[in-house]
Amino acid sequence: MPPRADVLPAARLQVARLSTVATIGAGVVVWCLLLAPVGALARHLDGAGIRTALHRPDALDPLRVSLESAAIVVTVLVVVTGPFAYLLARRRLPFPWLWEGATLLALMMPPLVIGLLLIFVIGPLTPFGRGLDHVHLSATNTFLGLVIAELYESAPYFILGAQAAFESVDRRLEEQAAMLGDRPGRVLRRVTLPQAAPGLAMAFATAWARAIGAYGAVMIVAYHPYGLPMIVYVTLQESGLASALPYAALLLLVALPLPLLAYAWTARARRAR
Repeated sequence: MPPRADVLPAARLQVARLSTVATIGAGVVVWCLLLAPVGALARHLDGAGIRTALHRPDALDPLRVSLESAAIVVTVLVVVTGPFAYLLARRRLPFPWLWEGATLLALMMPPLVIGLLLIFVIGPLTPFGRGLDHVHLSATNTFLGLVIAELYESAPYFILGAQAAFESVDRRLEEQAAMLGDRPGRVLRRVTLPQAAPGLAMAFATAWARAIGAYGAVMIVAYHPYGLPMIVYVTLQESGLASALPYAALLLLVALPLPLLAYAWTARARRAR
């Protein structure tokens, strides 16, 4: 006997409800797993350990080094690679697949490998390193080396994020502004940049977090001066896990707020469209 007509919709509804419950349950499990390290950090931090670790005269030097280097890196990214990302998004560069492929290659390259290969590019025995030596500079184990290593680790994230932000702009609005007599520079300022701003903010914030948390390439190229990631590693090796946790918490405090704010802005902008 074939099933009754009113049974099939009820069965489908039941399956849909079970699927929704299973999806929500899986999402909660994944969410808990992702936040488990943050919860563990909060659970094992204690005031006495923080005071002991951060009350030394030079305790906050790694914070200063990380903030200064990351600020320089994101400034260079905005000024230099921002226009490059715009040209990529507008397909105004020859062989765009080649530029995008190189950016993806840099993105997927392990940070430790980036550091090893940078030695062959900026090390003291390379033409670049000899040129710096003539002006009494060095790109290894110096603040300059730290900036270069962070730049290589964070640049692909900013370029691809900025490219996606520019590609999300409605070209019809730009064309309408041009038809009304606006020059290209004015169209860029009044239409393109405001439309792309949330995505650009997300790219900027991601690059900031990537730069300030860079470790793999930094460990090879610029072990000194210590930034926050390096002081976490060194303190862990010398004094143990409990002594490294305050620096780990400090790193999260300076790295995460900007991406979270940018994400909130981006989500709000998407809902407003």
